[in-house]
Amino acid sequence: MSGWRPLKVGVIGGGIGGMSAALALRRAGHDVTIYEKSDFAGEVGASVSCAANGTRWLHEWGVDVAKGDPVVLKKLINRDWKTGEPVSVYDLEDYEKRWGYVYNMFHRQYMHAMLKDSAMGEGDGIPAKLVVNHRVRASGNNRPDHLLIVQQCRDIDLNTNTITFDNGVTAQHDLVVGADGIGSAVRGILGIKPEKKPSDSSCLHANVDTDEAVKLGLVDYSQDSALEYWGGQEGKWDKIVLSPCNGGKLLSYYCFFPREQGDYATQAWGAEGRPVEELLKPYPNLDPQVLKHLSIGKEIQPWRLWVHEPYPYIHKGNVCLLGDAGHPMMPHQSQGACMAIEDAAALGILFNKKYFNGDVAQSLAVYEEVRLPRATRVQAAAAKAAYNINERIGFSVNKDTATYKVEDPKKILTIEEMNAYDMYGDVEEKLAAKRGDRYTGKFICGLPIGLELPSGITIGASA
Repeated sequence: MSGWRPLKVGVIGGGIGGMSAALALRRAGHDVTIYEKSDFAGEVGASVSCAANGTRWLHEWGVDVAKGDPVVLKKLINRDWKTGEPVSVYDLEDYEKRWGYVYNMFHRQYMHAMLKDSAMGEGDGIPAKLVVNHRVRASGNNRPDHLLIVQQCRDIDLNTNTITFDNGVTAQHDLVVGADGIGSAVRGILGIKPEKKPSDSSCLHANVDTDEAVKLGLVDYSQDSALEYWGGQEGKWDKIVLSPCNGGKLLSYYCFFPREQGDYATQAWGAEGRPVEELLKPYPNLDPQVLKHLSIGKEIQPWRLWVHEPYPYIHKGNVCLLGDAGHPMMPHQSQGACMAIEDAAALGILFNKKYFNGDVAQSLAVYEEVRLPRATRVQAAAAKAAYNINERIGFSVNKDTATYKVEDPKKILTIEEMNAYDMYGDVEEKLAAKRGDRYTGKFICGLPIGLELPSGITIGASA
């Protein structure tokens, strides 16, 4: 291959991950079309976390973050299940000073609109195009492997990179990005068959209007500017997570409980709202203040939770997976959106004028080597934190907490590992190995050599 060239890129899925990919690749100089299966490209749900490792890319891409009306988090607070008294607090006051970027909490729809404006509006590169009512199906998913190859060509021909949509329309691209979520059709087309099981916990989500809560004389949790947790210290599935968004005007509650008390594994966002009695039923001994908040909850929706084993690969030929399509994870590290944003950033780097040599398949092979280990690491840590909040980033280093206990102190996931990561260093190391060049950088898998982690591990030190 002779060098950089502009590509025609097709992004399947117009959610947060898809818009991020379109934005990053547009800025890298490529012509991007986003294909959305429904008649609009939007997001459902409520809050979404964006820690420094995600926020940094929003700034690098020139996104107007203020449009997302975020809450800048100042603390992580774990409270006693019955009394609401703080059990473990992780202070984020010096977070921006340490890592260069704040920890944002967005309303999902606002964040999506913010990214969509950046992907399709004014700015560097050709504005991305959005095409709605274009669905891809992996019709061969449940067929034997030898038949799957025949069926694949009805959806994405991996030899010609031609996408065939349900409506009969076809489109050919140089690069295809599958950003179509946890139920990804593109994943099936690539021949990946997830090993998965329903989580042992279920979740109901509810929104609470801060003004309404205050008028009723309830605690104004928006003043804490914090991610707040009730429970999670006892090795049980019962846990309440509160995340403020929309500048604190909305309180987004995620309510976890054992699956035998309510199984929503086959349901999805957008279904008919559940009654408030169903939300309150699992929690007879919960802190009365938060229980009163939940009693005025609106838009009560089930969130299906599945535990996926890591996938063996996330690309084939000129097609790759991004976000939940490539590494779905439990929500308990608040890193799902950040991992999708990092995926998009990796594509933007690998296909920019400095690094892309014209070989799409080679660049995607490096993308897989850069992204799959890091996302898998977070995926595993999120599964641990589901039933032990001490495994969650931040709380994982609060060793003075009376109830502190982790599976393996040397394997905890820490803020240092997430926010000291240098993707450019990771890309350069992996590209050099792929191309047979000498790597002289000071990073190992994107982490600075000599970095001391709270787990006691020093990057680059011999075991």
